[in-house]
Amino acid sequence: MPFKHCLLILPLMACFLFSFKSSKKCTRVVFFGDSITEAGVRPGGYIAQMRDSITVQGKARRYELLGAGIGGNKIYDLYLRLEDDVLALKPNVVVLYVGVNDVWHKQLFGTGTDADKFQKFYMALIQKFQKKGIRVIACTPACIGERHSGENQMDSELDRFSQIIRMVAAEKNIPLCDFRQAFLYNSAINNPDNRESGMLTSDGVHLNEEGNKLVAEMLLKHITS
Repeated sequence: MPFKHCLLILPLMACFLFSFKSSKKCTRVVFFGDSITEAGVRPGGYIAQMRDSITVQGKARRYELLGAGIGGNKIYDLYLRLEDDVLALKPNVVVLYVGVNDVWHKQLFGTGTDADKFQKFYMALIQKFQKKGIRVIACTPACIGERHSGENQMDSELDRFSQIIRMVAAEKNIPLCDFRQAFLYNSAINNPDNRESGMLTSDGVHLNEEGNKLVAEMLLKHITS
């Protein structure tokens, strides 16, 4: 090939490679939930840990992780702020992590959410996301107390809500991050003294360092897959 032809082809190849590289869009992930997610963006939180892991893997430009958690939120709170706090951000992926307050607030304040209403709101949220072409990752609520399975006051209700999430995730064909199962397993293996907290949580609900690490590791597999 004549040298002058090579000079013409090289700029074209460079433009092609640049356009190919630019086409790799950043995946925006919004974590939608309550106080556990609100704390997740702070240093040591599960979202902050995932950012660190992605950076170490050299993928920092490929993923943008945003928190949209508000303390005390239940499923209908998420539904009411869906447009402003999530859809306005135009995410590619939404991590839906809710359910603890829907159960816990029944004991604390006499409020909470009935199981049938929880299922309807949960399904409605997923349908809203899927209509926008947003990939959803469902998460079961981890625990309200870290004692062995069946020995915490709200275990049966929390199991009921977790099963609803599993059923909806299967019906809507979305990935499931089953924190409930993982935390129960951890309690059975690593909690010989049957402590109420201090294993993966600071108070039986909110994540400590080890809890944040476990949640980050489980979620990261789904987000980067």
